This record gives sequence, C-alpha cells and structure tokens, in this order.
Amino acid sequence: MKIKIFSDPGYLPEGVYPVSLIQPFWPEYTKNFQIERGGYYIPPWDKLITNYAKISNSLFEITSLKEADFAVLPFDWLEVSGNTWTAKRNKSAYALAIDFVQMVKEARKPIIIFYCGDRSHEHIPIQDAFIFRQSLIGARRQSKEFVMTALYEDLVEYYLKNQLTIRQKQEKPIVGFDGCADQGNWSIKLKDLIRQGVMLATNGETFPPYEGHRLRNQALKYLSNSPLVETNFKIRDKMAFFEAKEPEEKLKVRLEYVQNMVESNYILCCRGRGNFSLRFYETLCCGRIPIFVDTDCVLPYDFKIDWKKYCVWVDSKDLPQIAEKVAEFHNNLSPEQFVELQYDCRQIWKDWLSYEGFFNNFWQHF
Repeated sequence: MKIKIFSDPGYLPEGVYPVSLIQPFWPEYTKNFQIERGGYYIPPWDKLITNYAKISNSLFEITSLKEADFAVLPFDWLEVSGNTWTAKRNKSAYALAIDFVQMVKEARKPIIIFYCGDRSHEHIPIQDAFIFRQSLIGARRQSKEFVMTALYEDLVEYYLKNQLTIRQKQEKPIVGFDGCADQGNWSIKLKDLIRQGVMLATNGETFPPYEGHRLRNQALKYLSNSPLVETNFKIRDKMAFFEAKEPEEKLKVRLEYVQNMVESNYILCCRGRGNFSLRFYETLCCGRIPIFVDTDCVLPYDFKIDWKKYCVWVDSKDLPQIAEKVAEFHNNLSPEQFVELQYDCRQIWKDWLSYEGFFNNFWQHF
C-alpha cells in the first residue's frame, strides 16, 4: 500500500538530515549520502538506509499537502529538544516545527513526527500527532504513539559476509554480552543523581538515564554466579564503539562485538540510557535469541508480533531468577526448534525491523 506524504525542505534546519523516511527522496539534503553509481554512499556506521532507498518509491509518494494522506515533520524531534541531558530546547528548530505543524493543522491533515534517540520518551507538545519513538515508557504511552526501529547496519551483511552462522543446541545455554555495565562506578551514580536533581528543579523529565547500566550489572552477576548457564561476557568500562574516535578502533570494537554474538546462543539485552535496547535489534539481526529485560518497554509492531515467542522475556523485578528463566526456555526447545528459532529471529528482523521491513509495513500503524 503506497502512502502519499507531504513534507517541505524549507522547514529543515540548516545542516540537519531529513528523517529516515524522507532521506531517499531528498538526496540533496543528505550531504554524506551522495549519489554514487545510481545508489547511495553511506558512512560506515549508518548503512541501513541503502536497502530502504531501493524500494522507497514503491512505498511512499511525495505529493502536495492537499493530496497527501499524511504530513511528515521533515526533521527528528531530537533537533527540537536539544542534544544534552538537560533537554535545552533549540529555539530555531522548535519555531520551524511549530510553523510546520500549524500549516498542517490548517490543512486538516494528520501529522507524523519521528523522535529517535535515548531521550525520545519525553513529551512532545503537539496534539493528535502520530509519534514514532525509539524510547517509550509503556505506562505513558498514548494511543497514537508507536516505536521506531533502532539499528545502524545489517551486521550479518557487513561483518559476516552475508552468511548467517547457526549454532547447534548444547546442554547448557551460552549467554553472551559485550558492552558497558555499571560495576560500582560512583561517577555514573553521581551523574544520575545530578541529572535527576536538574530535572526536578526545572520540572523536567525524571527518567534516570544510567539505571540501565545498573540493571545490566545485576543481570550479569546473577548469570555469572549460576551453574545453569555458561557465560561469554566482555565487560567494558565505557561505550567503546560510540566513544572511539578513529575508524580503525571503531571497526575493531565492532568486530569483537559481532564475534561475541556469533559465539553465543543468547544475548543479554537490557535498556541503556533510553528505555530501549539497541542490542535487542542487533541480536535479532544476527539470528541470536535475546534475553530481553523488560523495564516497561514497548517494541515495534507489538500489535502484530508476539515478541515473547522470539526471546527470553524477563521482567526487571525478576532479575534474581534470570538464569532459571534462560535455562527453562532453553530446555523447552528441541534441537530442531533451537535451530529454527535462530532463523526466525533473523527473518523477523529483516521483515519488520530493518528499515526496508519497517517502512514496508508502515501503513499498518494506521
């Protein structure tokens, strides 16, 4: 089903990329996405737009506001809310957003707003908008709020030569994790307390960004101390991939991260600074089974997909029993079912969570 959409580059702040849905239609506004041999040149860490770009014209049609089914705010709301944890508003971007919203309102058209990133659970003061967030708190969810997929690249395509590695079932499940976790780091706790104080003082968002690191650390300890599972953990004291400055170092860390997944059966997936897990999407992409720690999260297409079929689902309050839940899930799978589930995890990522899969099914939100 092709959706007619309206947007206007005149409302795009200078130097800001259009939202992912629009990028293939406005290549002149995506300076790093230069046309090359009829395709797109993409920075190494943001490649997913390429496959979506190939089918974008079959899914969406750019039209006038009068003919459109929906209007799309051309830039991510992150540019409006600012780029710091204090959520200092970008006044010029906010003014552009409000002007665009007012124009759409006068035309009596529904509007779509994308808000991606760690803070995207925060309030957007636009009534009746369809809002697509990466971070969403279930208890605060409104009827027109949905979850946007979160991933940078197809790890199998770019790091595994497009060959999905399938593991055979062993007696004990092997649980993998490569990443940052709070190991009693008081600087992290202090940052959290300071931010909470700032937000309370300014009547702002009180969601604790570093709580995810504490929960990860708890889960890792429970799993490490259990005889029911084998562990394959590489604990880092910082978010090495995002903080590495040199491309060579980024690539090295990325390869280690993917290798950790390839050598594991299950991957611990717990929220980071936002109320979502990027690792959850990467795990499914690699055909591995997520151990999803639920912190009142919302997942994409939850109205179509029973996500508990594809992962070990652990409520955050049940972390002390996480090893038992993993072992029970693993023991209930036959060797054939274990193999099949790995293929299913990869396929559901391709069909629903890759950019081409997400936008191919986009119409189902409405």
